[in-house]
Amino acid sequence: MSEQLKFIVQQLNMEPFRKNFNLITFDSLEPMQLLQILNDVLSEIDPKQAMDIREEMPEQTVKRMSSLLGMLKYKPPGNFSDVSSFRQGLVTGSKPVVHPILHWLLQKVPELKKRAYLARFLVKLEVPAEFLQDDIINDTYHQYEELVEGFKTYHKECENLRSSGFSTAEIRRDISAMEEEKDQLLKRVERLKRRVESVSNHQRMLEQARQLRVEKEREESLTHQKQEQKNQLFQAEQRLLRLQQQLKDLRQAAADAHPESLMKRLEEEIKINSYMVTEKLPKELEGLRRTVQYMQKVSSEPAMGQADLQEMEGKIKEVDSQINQLIEKKMMRNDPMDDKLTLYRQQASIIIRKKESKAEELQEAREELAAAEKELKQRSSQGQGSNGEEVIRGDELKRLVAKLRSKGTTYKKRRQELAELRAEYGVLQRTEELLRQKHDIVQQKLQTVEAQKGISGYSDTQEELERVSAIKSDLDEKKGRTLDDMSEMVKKLNSMIVEKKSALAPIIKELRSLRQRRVELNQEYEEKKAQYESCAAGLESNRSKLEQEVKALREEMAQNENRYHYINSMSEIIEMQIQRAAGEMKAYVSSDPQEKKKTIREVYMKNIAEQELLGKKLREEQKVVRENHSANMEQMQMWRDLEQLMECKRQCFIKAQNQVSIGQVIQEGGEDRLVL
Repeated sequence: MSEQLKFIVQQLNMEPFRKNFNLITFDSLEPMQLLQILNDVLSEIDPKQAMDIREEMPEQTVKRMSSLLGMLKYKPPGNFSDVSSFRQGLVTGSKPVVHPILHWLLQKVPELKKRAYLARFLVKLEVPAEFLQDDIINDTYHQYEELVEGFKTYHKECENLRSSGFSTAEIRRDISAMEEEKDQLLKRVERLKRRVESVSNHQRMLEQARQLRVEKEREESLTHQKQEQKNQLFQAEQRLLRLQQQLKDLRQAAADAHPESLMKRLEEEIKINSYMVTEKLPKELEGLRRTVQYMQKVSSEPAMGQADLQEMEGKIKEVDSQINQLIEKKMMRNDPMDDKLTLYRQQASIIIRKKESKAEELQEAREELAAAEKELKQRSSQGQGSNGEEVIRGDELKRLVAKLRSKGTTYKKRRQELAELRAEYGVLQRTEELLRQKHDIVQQKLQTVEAQKGISGYSDTQEELERVSAIKSDLDEKKGRTLDDMSEMVKKLNSMIVEKKSALAPIIKELRSLRQRRVELNQEYEEKKAQYESCAAGLESNRSKLEQEVKALREEMAQNENRYHYINSMSEIIEMQIQRAAGEMKAYVSSDPQEKKKTIREVYMKNIAEQELLGKKLREEQKVVRENHSANMEQMQMWRDLEQLMECKRQCFIKAQNQVSIGQVIQEGGEDRLVL
């Protein structure tokens, strides 16, 4: 909590708040002042919230703050999960409610500003369904939804432009640089014109130079055409080779296209596709669903601080230690039955891994083939002109230039990241050295502790066991390579299965008649089921009525029981009062004086007499004070005058002591003499 308060005070003392708080002054704030500070922070996020909460009703303040916090996706702490308690704490300005809100808001002010800005346009208005039946309102609402979607797209484009690396300042600098180059070129042209005009026959020489330039440009265009024709010839040759190879492959496929081979190939494809559909793809889909659920759970959770991360790391370490302990227990148990089963489990896991890896390779190969075919179609449709020549259009050239610029900016960013990674690599190397030194020290301490406990070499034995288990797993993997022989056995089994299928053909015919019988029974079952459901629905309605009657009777019984207990308690109170009255009457009528003294009447009479005596005594004292009041006042005034006189003498004596002495006063025999 102290760290939370420190963070809040530190952020409030900075821009744009500048509150000049310390921990003591912030902790001693009144609830109204604390709510005003919370409102100031909310107004920094959303300017519409800027107001003085003293001018607003508490219910409206809580409603406004709650709606904004809900829009910002704030979740109260665990002890305020109830909405009513949270609202009550917000109304009263409770510190356990307001402090976590301030801490959460001040941690992510820029992000919340952006969220509040977007919420102004993206939070849709709730229109009742009966209003939407009106055509005008329905059309207006559809236009409103279209505008919201358009705002989303424009905002995404704006964010992409901001993060793309291009800025208007860079473009202006490029334009100014090109304008300066243009001015310099114009000046050079003017200087060359002035120099040429002084030469004789300059017009004829300029004409020859122009013709020379034209011929050079023609030569360059012819060279470019020659190169393009060479490229086209090379592409045609490559295309011819590809077509010849395709023709060769098609002829080989046609030569090998026997019914048995085709059926075998189709069966293999069916097996592969059935495996992909029934096993691999459902697993991947389930994994993606779990990932999405985890992501949704993480996004719905509030932001985690440093303390939460440390707590999670501690839990992870505890779970890791428990896993290591369970592994050690399993290794120490060393059950021979488990060892036998482990071999088969490992072989099965090796087969499953091989199967999954091959399926993944097949999926990747299919995706690469589809992408290559798609790219080939796009290139063939876009990259050829009317005569089969490749043409680079203006739009494509602009895209290439933009792509090169983006690659240049990406290169700069990657180079900067590479420099940062190199620096981090140096830090990690140093950290690794320090950790190795610590590991050596811990290993030495572990050896000394093992020697003290009399179990020297335990850690080495543990490492040796792990190494042996790793070697054992390698051997098991090598054993799995012998599964190729088992594949041959699988083929034989498949042939036997075909034979069994032929033998099972008559049984399948009988099965068809049984299936027809099953369809009839299913129809009869559906009819009986409908009858049962109708009967059950009637009984259910009767049961609900009876339950309502029983509920009403139980409520009436509870009311009668409450009334009965109330009457019993009132009767007991009245009986006690009657008993007290009878005892009082008995004591009052009794002839024993001691008994009479115990009655309430006698006690009250005694108290009354004592109070009367006390009042009489006080009246006499009052009379004496009134009679002596004037004399006492005169005496008090005389004492005050005497006090003033003595104070005056004291002041005079102090002044006489402070003055410069001009002689000496001698007092003898009741006389005062001044000796100069």
